[in-house]
Amino acid sequence: MTALAKLLGTTAFRWLLAYCLAFIIASAGVVGYIYWQTNDLLTHQVVQTLDSEVKGLREQFELGGIRLLDKVVAERSANAGSGLYFLGGADSARLSGNLSGFPSELPSDAGGGTFHYARAGGSGGEERSAVGVAIAVPGGFTLVVGRDIADQLEFAGTMRRILLWGLGLIAALGLGGGLLASRGILGRIDGMRGTAETIMAGDLSRRIPVTGDGDELDRLAHSLNGMLERIEQLMVAMREVSDNIAHDLRTPLSRLRTRLESALRDAKSGGVNRDQVVRSIEETDELIKTFNAMLSLARLEAGTSGERTEVDLGELAAGAADLYEPVAEERGIRLTTRAAPGLIVTADRQLLGQAVTNLIDNALKYGATGLGEHAAIDISVSAAGPLAEIAVADQGAGIALVDRERALKRFVRLETSRSQPGTGLGLSLVVAVARLHGGSVRLEDNEPGLRVVIALPLTPAQSAVSSPPGHGSARVNA
Repeated sequence: MTALAKLLGTTAFRWLLAYCLAFIIASAGVVGYIYWQTNDLLTHQVVQTLDSEVKGLREQFELGGIRLLDKVVAERSANAGSGLYFLGGADSARLSGNLSGFPSELPSDAGGGTFHYARAGGSGGEERSAVGVAIAVPGGFTLVVGRDIADQLEFAGTMRRILLWGLGLIAALGLGGGLLASRGILGRIDGMRGTAETIMAGDLSRRIPVTGDGDELDRLAHSLNGMLERIEQLMVAMREVSDNIAHDLRTPLSRLRTRLESALRDAKSGGVNRDQVVRSIEETDELIKTFNAMLSLARLEAGTSGERTEVDLGELAAGAADLYEPVAEERGIRLTTRAAPGLIVTADRQLLGQAVTNLIDNALKYGATGLGEHAAIDISVSAAGPLAEIAVADQGAGIALVDRERALKRFVRLETSRSQPGTGLGLSLVVAVARLHGGSVRLEDNEPGLRVVIALPLTPAQSAVSSPPGHGSARVNA
């Protein structure tokens, strides 16, 4: 396809061409109307002038007869101008006037029309156009009153040429402007297409160029660039997730295979190593747990949840603390629960409970190690305006500010050795549950340690009467 054919085939050019044609048609209508009105006005003026002169000459005839009429015609004929006169006798001989004879193109029965003439006494080389009327005068005389219209015809012709040239210029400028505009738009679209092809080839870092004009193509480019940025982030995250999955699954699978081989050898020698089988089952449980967590996260991100009811967050937090109380006592960790009364949210109780237990489990694993009798985990429920906040705080090493956003993503484990048990899906599951309920999750510094906060919207009635943070009952489990 040639460049011109491609340009002519663009939508922008077709729209501009249609607009140009519509504009030309409208302009032609306006120009034609102006020309018609101008010509009609000039004709009307000539007719009015002729009627006025005929009326005046009739009055002169009525006052003084043929002699006065002859005198007046002679006087008017002597003045150079556009007026034309002829007064003739019964034999059509000229008595007075500036016409050399009766115009043969005029009807002789008091009719009017156009004719060509040569002035009496002139050089006779130039014929001009005129419009006139023939009047029968009592006594066998004939009077012709006319007006030279050659100048008016020339003016009308000049105006017609100007208007036609104007239409031609409008058409040329419209088509030229359409070509230039289409070429500019096509150039930018080709730039977008080239960028898209580069991205399809695998270079996700490319972005659509922006001119900075702020026009619709720039706005489109900004939107597409935002989409490409998000796609690149998702692709990077997917690669990280794939690497983490491969790492997390390869190790337990390798251990499982080794222990099963050992159990097989023991079986061949007549004995079965019970410890190896138990550990293999534990590794299998870890794999199942990982896949269950992945399935739960996928369902949450798809917006799937069970029945929602009104949930008292204080009771929910107390129940989660009771669940982990034996583990905390065994490890010598002080578990504290503080909850403002009557904070109600509409939620899936099971999912919300799972989110809170995930936070407590993480705090027990990573936030209370190496502290001895000073290890403590605080669970609090409070109101913050229209939101209810469930916070789980520990006194461990915490998470650096630069790593907090990354820690909320799937399969991210800040413990780089990955020697501790876990899937790296705990916090991402909490985030998914919060988003499913219209809330959010944030990580804060507990000084020392980490404080994880789940913020959820209260029911409308609770939003107006929520208690201030820090009020309510408290319970300590040690």
